[in-house]
Amino acid sequence: MTAAQRRGLNDAVTRMWSFLAPAYDLPFLQQWVYRPPHDEVIARLRAHDARKIADIACGTGILSDRIERELHPDEIYGVDMSDGMLAQARARSDRVRWLRGPAEQLPFDDGALDAVVTTSAFHFFDQPAALREFHRVLAPGGLAAVAALSTRQPLLQAPATNRWKPQHNASPAEMRSLFEGAGFTVTDQHRIPRPIWTRIVSDLITVGTKS
Repeated sequence: MTAAQRRGLNDAVTRMWSFLAPAYDLPFLQQWVYRPPHDEVIARLRAHDARKIADIACGTGILSDRIERELHPDEIYGVDMSDGMLAQARARSDRVRWLRGPAEQLPFDDGALDAVVTTSAFHFFDQPAALREFHRVLAPGGLAAVAALSTRQPLLQAPATNRWKPQHNASPAEMRSLFEGAGFTVTDQHRIPRPIWTRIVSDLITVGTKS
């Protein structure tokens, strides 16, 4: 995908989520779709004792707000491309620093953060570029945790020629390769428990550290 095509895709996804933002907080969506990966990420951040954290593609800010309330970090940032999502996020909390920007071009200096996390959005990113950017903004020893949709069925996997056009659900092996290609050491990877009716395409969490 060319840079112009990627910009066009980012703009289209941003418009879609600005339109869908009011429905994002529906209780059944949060309970069955979003809360399981959020719980996993919270546990990882607590174990790592991260103090400066960014939640990428934060949506309406539910995870970012939970991180602030439950972990009390020194700094917590919620980053998203959608003005509609960020408007709801700002109404949710004034303790999180809400920023607009793409995963592939984060508004942070080199080595500024202890942890970067993202949930339920990685399939829309330019995945190699986003992971390189996560690596750039992390301090040595920093944590990257990506909870992403990942099919269990090879026949549902998009062919290589279609990757990131407009989305790509990476396999576990591909996620490991992407992390390692960006300079991370993979420390854990597993499926996130889900209701049986959501398991054809389930969440895979991959965790890596910056050497």
